[in-house]
Amino acid sequence: MRGKCRLGATPIMELMIASGKTVPKLQVEHGLAVDRVYTGSFMTSLDMAGFSISIMKADELILRRLDAPTKAPYWPVSVEGDRPPTKLPVPIPTSSRKNDEGSHRPQELSVQGHILEAAIGAAADAIINIKDCLNEWDGKVGDGDCGSTMFRGATAILEDMKNYYPLNDAAETINEIGSSIERVMGGTSGIIYSIFCKAAYAKLKENSLPFLESRQWADALEASITAISKYGGAKAGYRTLLDALIPAASILEERLAAGDEPTTAFILSSEAALSGAESTKNMQAQAGRSSYISPENLASVPDPGAMAVATWYRAAALAVKDKYQA
Repeated sequence: MRGKCRLGATPIMELMIASGKTVPKLQVEHGLAVDRVYTGSFMTSLDMAGFSISIMKADELILRRLDAPTKAPYWPVSVEGDRPPTKLPVPIPTSSRKNDEGSHRPQELSVQGHILEAAIGAAADAIINIKDCLNEWDGKVGDGDCGSTMFRGATAILEDMKNYYPLNDAAETINEIGSSIERVMGGTSGIIYSIFCKAAYAKLKENSLPFLESRQWADALEASITAISKYGGAKAGYRTLLDALIPAASILEERLAAGDEPTTAFILSSEAALSGAESTKNMQAQAGRSSYISPENLASVPDPGAMAVATWYRAAALAVKDKYQA
């Protein structure tokens, strides 16, 4: 069993993300069975940032006592004895890059490899180009470092792609992108994108096809959204990056089901992502530090995380279209 408490000034979304990062490591990397997960404000100090993590060995007697009905206001068990369910992890594969061994860029790229390389490169370049805009927006609604954080991830991805990404294997390439992000991106953004990549990797690995079809990519996007929502606690309308990802996935699914050519569906999906990101101006934040900002200030800028998603997603879609038309 493990518990987490915040020290007064850490948003619950960040605690949920940290929980989603910790529990899989306990289960997958350390082989521990996690029976109960409690996340919330159990011990606080006024306006103090940070959190603590507690891990306790439990037996049936302890679990029964933890689950006992209580009227304690901040213990997550009701007077009826209901308790929060244990959070199950997204499968977290270990990085294939260890001491410069493991994944390497193929000497010759397949058709899929060339397309993937173009999409990744275009997405990373687009993020690099809007670094200052992201920082400016985030300076009004957050810490002011969204652009710098995303810039570090984008530059690392471009550098690692030269040597490490097995571009002919889409799933493993996504896994390596996650490794790049984990190495250089800190804060909430790094955790969220790590979750995104791990969930997409796990979904793509379910297919043994040498060339992944648009249907598999759409399923991977849905899996990533589900994972981010599950571990981050955010939903549509919370003024987060999900407000770009969710409409993108919805339109992609809709257009593919209607029989649209995949690149067309991808382009329309990217337009939905951009519209979703821009719509965050009209939302009151319900997660992260933006939740403390007045509606008047929020209305002056879009959510920087959502705009970052819409930017790299749009760039990737256009790059894929160009490759297919070449």
